[in-house]
Amino acid sequence: MLVMNILTMHLFYAPDITTPEYTLNEEESKHSIRVLRLTIGDIIYLVDGKGGFYATEISSISAKSCTVKIIEQQYDYGKRDYRLHIAIAPTKNIDRFEWFLEKATEIGIDEITPLLCEHSERKVIKLERLQKVVEAAMKQSLKAYYPRVNNLATFEQVIKVSQANEKLIAHCYDTPKQLLKNAIKPQQDIIILVGPEGDFSPKEVELAKQVGFKNISLGNSRLRTETAGIVACCTVWIGNQT
Repeated sequence: MLVMNILTMHLFYAPDITTPEYTLNEEESKHSIRVLRLTIGDIIYLVDGKGGFYATEISSISAKSCTVKIIEQQYDYGKRDYRLHIAIAPTKNIDRFEWFLEKATEIGIDEITPLLCEHSERKVIKLERLQKVVEAAMKQSLKAYYPRVNNLATFEQVIKVSQANEKLIAHCYDTPKQLLKNAIKPQQDIIILVGPEGDFSPKEVELAKQVGFKNISLGNSRLRTETAGIVACCTVWIGNQT
């Protein structure tokens, strides 16, 4: 078990770490040396995004590189016993969507798919930018798992390929549906669809139903898209606490 002081911890992302010695990429190296002013002998921590958490000691530095040696490691750090995929329509104001990505990562999520729907206001995203937001949130919240952020996909593409045990679609239409908290079971592989500000179209709701998606409600309030995504993420997290 790693012994850590989270108040003074310096955490870096090392997705390709495989050996006892590892050199941070140029961006992370510059941050450690020029911004944090770390030096040889200092302790820093790495995560690989796949559950590996590493305590390391800086062994050498140069103008553009920082090399460390592993002194302790832990696998499956913070592993959850459920899997959550939220497919959600990006908001017109991209800052609000990035806020969702950040907070969902902090709470705990495995996969996020920006969803292109009939009523979508945003039809273009910058995937690399969104992945950077998730990476920063992963490090800030001391997570060892990097949520997968997919490229923009159409509603039809997502509902046809999902293999989740629990397939749910949140919408505001007046049709029979359960509250999300009553619809989920612990320790499941779950996908939840969250639509744009104008909601899913009736056609989309029917298409989802035809391939096994269940209608769910997130409550009586009318929520913004990004708020709905966070409510869904929190509800699943709470429903899996023992």
